[in-house]
Amino acid sequence: MTVLLLRLAGPLQSWGVKSRFTVRATELAPTKSGIIGMLAAAVGRRRTDPIEDLLSLRFGVRKDQPGRVIRDFHTARTLDGKTSMPLSDRYYLADAVFLAGIEGDRALLEGLDEALRHPFFPLYLGRRSCPPTHPVSLGLREAGLLDALRAEPWLAAQWFQRKHRDKPFDAEMLLDQEVVQEAALPARERGAVRGSRDVPASFDPRRRDYGFRQVERLTARVSAPEPDPHDPMAELSADDHNPMAELSADAHDPMAELEEANPCS
Repeated sequence: MTVLLLRLAGPLQSWGVKSRFTVRATELAPTKSGIIGMLAAAVGRRRTDPIEDLLSLRFGVRKDQPGRVIRDFHTARTLDGKTSMPLSDRYYLADAVFLAGIEGDRALLEGLDEALRHPFFPLYLGRRSCPPTHPVSLGLREAGLLDALRAEPWLAAQWFQRKHRDKPFDAEMLLDQEVVQEAALPARERGAVRGSRDVPASFDPRRRDYGFRQVERLTARVSAPEPDPHDPMAELSADDHNPMAELSADAHDPMAELEEANPCS
């Protein structure tokens, strides 16, 4: 089995499933429809192009840094400034970092890996106002989806890892239920199951529709890596040479002559 791992991080993310009218909500983790849309954009597919091969991919995500939900009170006007658009509340995830994995045919995943590194269309974390930081693709892993998500090092920011250095962090994972069923986990390791309506039948604006999938919640214990005993900045901090020392020790003060020439100033 082959898995392509993705690093989903940026100042803002927004993964909508239930957005209606003037309230644009976000899920607390990336959705399958959002990831399929990102992959389609990377390879250059337009909204009316087929996506059946992408729908065959199995999906899972690990919440390495959950982030926090923020609200944007959104206003807009037409270009001529005469007409106001409806006011809306738009919700985002700030400072979140996710590890996502897609499992499927190796040849397909190799093409997607290359496309994510050199995307045809810009990539977004759910909405156009949410570009990702790089890298997005972490490459291929020869493992099952569950094992790949469990084995990958913690991707959280250093400041977040420092907050949890004293004890391991239990990262929530959300996976297609069939992935967990095939892993044959003992009952004590199984989690809650819920339905999620985030499987796109098509992105065509004329007939956009979504189907359901069953998602199971698990946890993966991750921990901050041990600090590197070699600090590459140590030599600089221990260097006795101060490049400004000669200037500070210079007996010539360019302002001294002015003060002597004008003692009353």
